[in-house]
Amino acid sequence: MGATVHVVGAGLAGLSAAVSLAEAGHRVVLHEAAKQAGGRCRSYFDPTLGLTIDNGNHLLLSGNRSALDFLKTIGAPADALQGPDEAAFDFADLRTGERWTLRPNAGRLPWWVLDSSRRVPGSRARDYLAPLTLMLAASGKKPGKAGTIGETIPCEGPLYERLWQPVLLAALNTDPRESDVGLAATILRETLGAGGNACRPLVAVEGLSTAFVDPAIAYLTRRGAEIRFGRRLRGIESQGETITRLDFTDEPTVIGPDDGVVLAVPPWVASDLMPGLPAPREFRSIVNAHFVGVPPPGSPLVLGVVGGLTEWLFAYPDRFSVTISGADRLLDVPRDELARQIWREIADLHGLARELPSWQIVKEKRATFAATPAEAARRPGASTAYDNLVLAGDWTATGLPSTIEGAIRSGTNAAHAIIGSGKSARSDACVRTQARGAA
Repeated sequence: MGATVHVVGAGLAGLSAAVSLAEAGHRVVLHEAAKQAGGRCRSYFDPTLGLTIDNGNHLLLSGNRSALDFLKTIGAPADALQGPDEAAFDFADLRTGERWTLRPNAGRLPWWVLDSSRRVPGSRARDYLAPLTLMLAASGKKPGKAGTIGETIPCEGPLYERLWQPVLLAALNTDPRESDVGLAATILRETLGAGGNACRPLVAVEGLSTAFVDPAIAYLTRRGAEIRFGRRLRGIESQGETITRLDFTDEPTVIGPDDGVVLAVPPWVASDLMPGLPAPREFRSIVNAHFVGVPPPGSPLVLGVVGGLTEWLFAYPDRFSVTISGADRLLDVPRDELARQIWREIADLHGLARELPSWQIVKEKRATFAATPAEAARRPGASTAYDNLVLAGDWTATGLPSTIEGAIRSGTNAAHAIIGSGKSARSDACVRTQARGAA
């Protein structure tokens, strides 16, 4: 396909699609409603803290091949992602004061579960069969058809509370007991199930924009892509099975007969633009907390915390950052109350004074789609009823929950779909919709 591909949305999904298309030799025009790229994965200067922070903390793993390949393609800095040389996950229990390090061995054969020094304290080797049970339950079944995690494994006991619950909650951003088995199985299959070489933790210490966004924009610019910020799409016009015009707030863009469109916007925006489009309708929140301060020497870059409000504690060079997933219960809690409680936990973990430093609380109400079987079943594929329009976004049917890996994979999927698109390639399962304006 054609002369120009218009990518609407410059989050990681849109950037991934644009990069893949430019790499394949297509002329790309990237449209973004905001004044900057990155969407929900970007860095910004926070005047309250006097620091540049990310609008959400993200932990990647060495098995996230789509994300790592994307960084390689765009020429990201060699140290864009940092982490230990081996798979090692530090944990602390606020209730008991215990600390431990989970250390899977490098290969696929999980002999590490036979070594008590590598396991969760008090657990037995046979207790680690839960991932196998999940993967078997999801084998050969489509998302939304295999039931919930709570129907598959016992969601109780020390190992669940100290490992499976925090890991699965972080990946799915949904209470594991009600989460889709298929999504959980994919996460485990591509990380722990693939051995320690695939689950070494990686963090964008210098910021998500430095790692993912700025190099992608620079790559696209070098490839001759046109990047237009401040362009909000309010409507789509079509003739038959073909998109013919994109109505932006400033001026319309005519879509030529050989042109393509990648719609890489949030699901609620896509649903407004294309009524009848199957898309997730239920979402879950994330709360991030940031505190100015230099972590003590030897502080783990990422610390899993159980028994408190804090779930994952990131020790950046100039601040502490905390992520709390599935945080709908905290949306109405005053920000200063959250800051005080979280800082008390950080102070106890690191032996610091309890006096509250400069802080910032960021509540993201619709951070991800709810990873339940019902919502997983609503995720559309990349193809649509239109022969020149495809979808991208971590909410599309990537097989993964809403993660950086899923977002980048969706962009690659969309690029491949638009490159090979044609009426014969259109999915018969897609719902043909009449486009209209978005709120």
